Parts: sequence; C-alpha cells; structure tokens
Amino acid sequence: MKILVVEDELKLNKGLVTGLQNKGYAVDFAFDGEEAEKMALWNDYDLIVMDIMMPKQDGLKTAENLRSKGIATPILFLTAKDSVEDKITGLNQGADDYLIKPFAFEELSARIRALLRRPPLKALDILKLDNLRLDTSSQFVSIDGQALDLTLREYGLLEYFLRNKDKVVTREDILEHVWDRFHDSFSNVVDVHLKNLRKKLPNAYAKRIQTVWGKGYRLV
Repeated sequence: MKILVVEDELKLNKGLVTGLQNKGYAVDFAFDGEEAEKMALWNDYDLIVMDIMMPKQDGLKTAENLRSKGIATPILFLTAKDSVEDKITGLNQGADDYLIKPFAFEELSARIRALLRRPPLKALDILKLDNLRLDTSSQFVSIDGQALDLTLREYGLLEYFLRNKDKVVTREDILEHVWDRFHDSFSNVVDVHLKNLRKKLPNAYAKRIQTVWGKGYRLV
C-alpha cells in the first residue's frame, strides 16, 4: 500500500513518514497543498494523510481540487481544528476521516487500516456529463456555469443516471434508489418526473436519456 503524507511541519512530516514506513507502507511526502495535488494527480496512491492548515494551498482546497478532477483516493485530514463546523467542512470537501491533533500514532495507524479495508470509492462528490456538473454535497446542478432549477425528485433522477452512465436501469431500479419505501410501484411516477426532467434539460442533454423499450432507460 502506498501513502502520501502531506504536512508542512518538518519534524511531524518526518515522524509520520518514518512511522508508516516502519509499519510496512510505501510513503511519499509533500509539504504544501500545491505539491500534494500535483503528486496525487501523477501517482496512484492508496491513501492520502493530509494536514489542513498549509502554505500555498490548504488541505481543504487540495481535497476539493482532487475530487473535482476525479481522484477518489481516500483522504484522512489531520488538524488542530476540532469544532463540529470544521469537521463538517472537511468531510464535505472530500475527506473520508478526520483526526484531531495531537494524536497517538497508533490511533492514526488504526484509522489508516480501517480506510484501506474499504472497497474502492465509487461515489464522487462531483458528477459530470460534458458541461453539466452536479455537486452532491451542495445538490447544485449547473450547465456551462448556469444553475439548473430541479425538484428533489428530478435531482435524484439525474444523480442516479449520472452514477450509472451507459447502463440500462429499470423503473424498479429507479424507484428503489430515488424514492422511499412508501412509493406506489404501480404508478407512473417515474415517467412523469423523467418527462419533467427532460423538459428542463437542454435538448442535447435530454436526448441522451434514452428509453430502452421493454427494459427501462439509459443515459449515454
């Protein structure tokens, strides 16, 4: 397993790298967010351990940039900020875990092992289709930077299609993932909301949600 350690404090950076190497990990290191972003784009890491407060570019911005560029590598933030708001911000920016300084190295090791046991990430915060962009953390949808006003169900439909591009999904699949368990499976609720979603999308995008007769729908 290969880990990237990003910490601007020299002594702590060296201590983390040495400790993780002694645990058997291959470890690269960086001292600021800009350097870390470049390294994460060029190398295939299994995990990034990253401080938040750093020069040039902080950890929050670095995580946001990596997620927007499709990098799904798990990120564990190290920070002295311990408020609920700070934790929520970090997690919303793409972090998978959050460890408050000062911390015991064995706790860090345990959290790393837990993250590495998880299956590869399949769900990114930013979903894209050409110039259409859907941010799952804020539920903001835009095309060419212009906001698209969708209802909750229309948003859910679009997100589900974007997560399953080029796959045929049935009405039952959609009902299971977009509606709650109290839906009426015998109604035409999917067709109605899908029709409304297509109307709100530019024609070039609406055409890409294809009806597969006898099976369901597919976003191409």
